[in-house]
Amino acid sequence: MASSEAFPPLIADQLHYLLNHSPDSIKIENVRSGNKFNPKILDRFTLVIPYCMDTIKWDVIYNSEYPASPPDFIFGPDDEDFMPCSSTDDSLLDKVLSEWNNQDSTLLLALVQGLRDQYVAYQRKRVGQVDDDRVKFEISTVLTRKGIEMQMTLGADKPEEVKFAVPLVMDMSINKLVVGCPWKNEQKIYLQVVYPILRKYESAPSSPRLKLVPSSDLKALFSVEDVKLPPWMDGMCLAEYLPHLEETLERQILEAISAIVLRRSFVEALTIFLGRPLEADPTFCRKASFLAASGPFPFVVHFFFPTQFPKQQPALMLQSCQHLNQLSEPVKLNLLTDYPWSPRWEVGRMAERLCDFLTDEAVNFKKYCNEALLQH
Repeated sequence: MASSEAFPPLIADQLHYLLNHSPDSIKIENVRSGNKFNPKILDRFTLVIPYCMDTIKWDVIYNSEYPASPPDFIFGPDDEDFMPCSSTDDSLLDKVLSEWNNQDSTLLLALVQGLRDQYVAYQRKRVGQVDDDRVKFEISTVLTRKGIEMQMTLGADKPEEVKFAVPLVMDMSINKLVVGCPWKNEQKIYLQVVYPILRKYESAPSSPRLKLVPSSDLKALFSVEDVKLPPWMDGMCLAEYLPHLEETLERQILEAISAIVLRRSFVEALTIFLGRPLEADPTFCRKASFLAASGPFPFVVHFFFPTQFPKQQPALMLQSCQHLNQLSEPVKLNLLTDYPWSPRWEVGRMAERLCDFLTDEAVNFKKYCNEALLQH
């Protein structure tokens, strides 16, 4: 967007409210103008809306020449049959549209949420019409679960599939377990389940493809990449599979919470040898930086902690306080992970052995910095 281009203030207010208050992390792209008299006035854009562990794109068309009117929507090319405003039972959409007030910044978000709710129902109806007994059975077994999204995918270049996004239910609030939790929204983990539609010439359905998808902020605490999914047995259904998976995740999340305490204890043990940290992550203890010295040579040690600490040791980066490279940036070493370490050691011994390693490595780092300076 050029600096001279801008949305009219009332449209900008509605868009700002939507982007900052939507629970779905909506983004915009393809911002443009439809004003033929003044193309610098922006009044249309594309919403990128998370849905079923993927995204859908809807074009939003305001008319800057008639700013009191609500925007029009153009849905995706695969959703030609999606006609939410033709429904007679959606009082929310009717209310928003009939009472549209362009000075109310909350109404665009309300309209998008109403349309998205209708889209969830539309996709569920499409999936329910699929001629596949397994899919019909799976729908019947998980209907009582809240928040499930479904999607039908088909096309000439890919087989017909049905995709489920299932929010996993655990007997805990992840946010409440994290002391000083910075997250605004409740963190969740979803299971994406993709069922290939059984062809008439196929005798038995293949196993679904499974993938865990977390809320974006959860990676600071816990990586789903470290979770080994339980095997999907022949004849199994989602209603059988989900409790085992949720039990596994609960256990691993509690271990991740315990790992925060261990990382904090390790940082505290480092202070005995390195003094107070220059900075440290106070919530998840994923990084910390200390000022160290080898004789008259000062340098900074950055510690980067994996979620699997102490099974995996922290990565170290050494940064000179005296030497700059050609870009006038402090000279740094590549990440170091090859040093004495055992997850069975007490945190005090971990810190002591690591600082012994740093004492020796500092000599090599100083030599590296001096050679880098001579090369410039």
